[in-house]
Amino acid sequence: MDWLTTVDHKKIGILYLLAGGIFFLIGGLEAVLIRLQLIRPENDLISAETFNALLTMHGTTMIFLAAMPVIFALMNAIVPLQIGARDVAFPFVNALGFWTFFFGGLLLNVAWIVGDVPAAGWTAYAPLAGADYSPGKSMDFYAVGLQIAGIGTLVGGINFLVTIINMRAPGMTFMRMPMFTWASFITSALILFAFPALAVGLVTLSFDRMFSGNFFVAANGGTGVLWEHIFWIFGHPEVYILILPAFGIISEVIATFSRKRLFGYSSMVFATALIGFLGFMVWAHHMFTTGLGPVANSLFSIATMLIAVPTGIKIFNWIFTMWGGQIRFTSANLFAIGFIPTFVMGGVTGVMLAAAPADFQYHDTYFVVAHFHYVIVGGLVLGLFSGVHYWWPKMFGRGLNELLGKWTFWTFFIGFHLTFFVQHFLGLMGMPRRVFTYLKNQGWDDLNFISSIGAILMGIGTIIFIINIFVTMAKPKNAKGDFWEDGRTLEWAIPSPAPEYNFAQTPLVRGYDAFWKEKMAGNAEMTPAEPLGPIHMPSPSILPFFMSLGLFIAGFGFMYAENEFANSAISYLFSSYIVAGIGLLISFLCMALRSLYDDHGFHIEEDEITGKGVKA
Repeated sequence: MDWLTTVDHKKIGILYLLAGGIFFLIGGLEAVLIRLQLIRPENDLISAETFNALLTMHGTTMIFLAAMPVIFALMNAIVPLQIGARDVAFPFVNALGFWTFFFGGLLLNVAWIVGDVPAAGWTAYAPLAGADYSPGKSMDFYAVGLQIAGIGTLVGGINFLVTIINMRAPGMTFMRMPMFTWASFITSALILFAFPALAVGLVTLSFDRMFSGNFFVAANGGTGVLWEHIFWIFGHPEVYILILPAFGIISEVIATFSRKRLFGYSSMVFATALIGFLGFMVWAHHMFTTGLGPVANSLFSIATMLIAVPTGIKIFNWIFTMWGGQIRFTSANLFAIGFIPTFVMGGVTGVMLAAAPADFQYHDTYFVVAHFHYVIVGGLVLGLFSGVHYWWPKMFGRGLNELLGKWTFWTFFIGFHLTFFVQHFLGLMGMPRRVFTYLKNQGWDDLNFISSIGAILMGIGTIIFIINIFVTMAKPKNAKGDFWEDGRTLEWAIPSPAPEYNFAQTPLVRGYDAFWKEKMAGNAEMTPAEPLGPIHMPSPSILPFFMSLGLFIAGFGFMYAENEFANSAISYLFSSYIVAGIGLLISFLCMALRSLYDDHGFHIEEDEITGKGVKA
């Protein structure tokens, strides 16, 4: 019940990590099945229909249900600590964000149980996602599940914007914020502007499918290209929503394990902001072959190439941070250092794809698959692994096993490059993506075999990481506050794991790398900005759980309203929208209870704080 009702940002971070980890395993299993089907030509391990379903669910699960929640896990666990806050601005909304994401992801994956799985590709292009080509409920699971999950992401982004703007400790100016907090701040702004576009797209797709709308039905005056614009206006900023937090993690980890201040901090901040800004101006580079014309193609080509400039600034800044530093090759730092050349490779192929005439050749080949995974897996996933290894002691009070961490890195890193490096050449040799099998003797056989072996090696790396978690859970919670002994930011100034109230006294920030600055001045702890006193805390609540459950029920109600059921009573409940109404009623009732009941929270008294022997 404590976990169902918690509004503590640290526990919600753990919930995000657990849920994202489970979805990561599901998406990874789908990926391994895809590669096993392609391990040899003319394979019949998986049917064409199942392959399309696996492809669709792998992409959707990894982007929306694995990567996003693990990012939110680290943002929840670390950002309030880095800015010296006691919680996020809206703890109740934070819990609501998690539960809507979780029930949306659950609804999407129920499609496997029902046996009507989305199979129109993770981008859900019209007309493939329409009722003509995807009959049944398959793409309804996609549209409704992602709408519910998207609510959680959107309110989470708003919450972190408000938290970072309003709740920084005294002295924590914007240009003293750690890079991970900056990355989280700009990511939250991107979420605020990008996710409404996805919401509009999914609502219109639902109208087409459930209520005979004609937004994307060409025969009735709609257009499939409209969906592409709507999806990619969201979809390209989404790439930066995913990668910017990884940039922030790499900045923290490399600075810590080089025992140096991050090189060119202000240029890193402006580069991050510029990447976020330009990320909204490049969406049509996914659409060079749709016939937009040479002017549009040229403009989007140039805008895409421009993004390489701020990204290049970051790469050099990380290298200069390590230059002359006292580098420690911990597992977290191995992932961070491995990230840099891998992401550069992904960026170089991105510039190649940005040239519209060349893109006509690369488009819909495995070259695009290789590029995308070099950015998202070689970039984002390596960054997340780095962050999880780095902050695990702060979240759980125990450090992950370093030997197992290094085994995770080498198996995953080598497996990743085996899998995706050869796919560049498969693409250049003409292998189209999204095909479930291929003929012999086209020069693709050996490269596909190598790629599939690499995917299995990545799976082994993930299994080693899971073993590491279980090995670590058996250890006592005895991690030091400054676990790595070179901590630079505020989260390392408090015990591990952080107490419920984070800081007994709000710290006074006197410069960038606030904790490191105090240590260099000879202080063992942060200087407090206030006297010790009672700390106000928000009350736990079960309402976010039931509000999200109500949306889950309502989603089912709308999806199955036109369905034929053997039982007449069940048919009546769904066809009359009674089930949908019950779901919405539960959600609105919870909203009303939240609005009408004035919850003042509770206080943790001074003697309780000092009795635990906890200092800021």
